Amino acid sequence: MKKIVLLSSLILCLSLQAQQVDNSSSFWNKVQWGGTAGANFSNLFTTVSISPQAIYPVNSFFSTGIGLQYSYFERNNRFNSHLYGGSLLNFFHPIPNLQLSAELEQLRVNTKFTTGERDEFWNTALFLGVGYRQNNFVVGIRYNVLFDENRNVYPEAWLPFVRVFF
Repeated sequence: MKKIVLLSSLILCLSLQAQQVDNSSSFWNKVQWGGTAGANFSNLFTTVSISPQAIYPVNSFFSTGIGLQYSYFERNNRFNSHLYGGSLLNFFHPIPNLQLSAELEQLRVNTKFTTGERDEFWNTALFLGVGYRQNNFVVGIRYNVLFDENRNVYPEAWLPFVRVFF
């Protein structure tokens, strides 16, 4: 009887050991982190920006994620702007080296002029893009289908991009 109990206990322990959760496949281990950061200082203007992003590869064809953005822009001491907000990111990879993207971005724009005037508004952009992908590096172009020439933070509807995720 002792041998049966000992053998049963050993089999039960081995069975429980085999059913442990594999933490290497958990959600957070699959999340890829990336984004952009930049700064430019000159006599005419100053810009500083940071835009962290996180994406989750749902499968080998589709990834989704979020991004945050903050930018500061100053022009010749005439005005300064603070832009901040977020974005929803979706990437589709129909073939290994092609990335199609859809990004919905919402930014709050606060501009203060030296005259004391203020201009505050929300800027919404919906970017549809295409890029060449090599591992975690993507270079391409995107188009803002909601571009409004009179009220936009971007100078053009077409914008090139470079993405790197780790």
